[in-house]
Amino acid sequence: MARYVTSKLLYTLLSLFILITATFFLMKAIPGDPFMSEKEVPAPIRARLEAQYGLDKPLMTQYVNYLGNIVQGDLGISMKKLNQEVGNIIGQTFGVSLRLGLIAVVVSTIVGVALGLLAALYHRKFIDSLVMVVAVIGIAVPSFVLASLLQYTFGLKLGLFPITGTKSLLGYVLPVMALSAGPIAYIARLTRSSMLEVLNADYIKTAKAKGLKWPAILWKHVIRNGILPVVTYVGPMTANVVTGSVVVERIFGIGGIGKVFVDSITNRDYTLIMGITLFYGIILMAARFITDIVYVLVDPRIKLTSGKEG
Repeated sequence: MARYVTSKLLYTLLSLFILITATFFLMKAIPGDPFMSEKEVPAPIRARLEAQYGLDKPLMTQYVNYLGNIVQGDLGISMKKLNQEVGNIIGQTFGVSLRLGLIAVVVSTIVGVALGLLAALYHRKFIDSLVMVVAVIGIAVPSFVLASLLQYTFGLKLGLFPITGTKSLLGYVLPVMALSAGPIAYIARLTRSSMLEVLNADYIKTAKAKGLKWPAILWKHVIRNGILPVVTYVGPMTANVVTGSVVVERIFGIGGIGKVFVDSITNRDYTLIMGITLFYGIILMAARFITDIVYVLVDPRIKLTSGKEG
């Protein structure tokens, strides 16, 4: 177990290092610089700005300095937000995105499991077909397209929900719907296939033959066994939803980290772009690492298989 955890941790750290390196050099490869604007910056001021942010040093020196700062937990200072540290900006805005993402995760899990269970119980009937159609639409339609449609239909035309901000509970409805549509569709399909497999298992037939009542069979055997694939999917899904609300936040005018990220790209705020990218990467990799550990705890055969492959 310790060897498995250590190997996964090393792979995670290596992936993080590759992400940091790729992000740094991609930022440097982009034409222009953070100080470009409609009004040309005088040469002396540009030189002082470059010296302040260390951009006057050789590229490899900048890279080594950046790695050293990250090891110390320093993500640098924003190039566009006056005297604001990147770490502080992330800390001030991530709470909004986290709250929105977690609500979307809870809604996705509950609705997705319910739809998948209904589809499995009414296999090859109208409800099953309807759920599958909804699932296909949910997977096919991008979140930003759905967000715009929801905003136009339920916000502008019907006036049922606010179209911007999350100052009230109603303000969360449309962005949560836009974020959770894709995960709901995937969970519904995953639950359906898993539940169908369990419903056709021999121990379900045995339980019926023994006279066990259907509600007891459904809860003790079908749901408990069929829900395992969904549980293992929720970890990575949580990270993806929390970090994937960038465009949705922008559309609905939510002041979370997603909006800040889009603004940083528009403003060529290199340190903020790299800091948020690294932060997102840490969340995704941590979720993946935790999921791998949970896999081993749930099914020790995974560890044995990994050991043979290694």
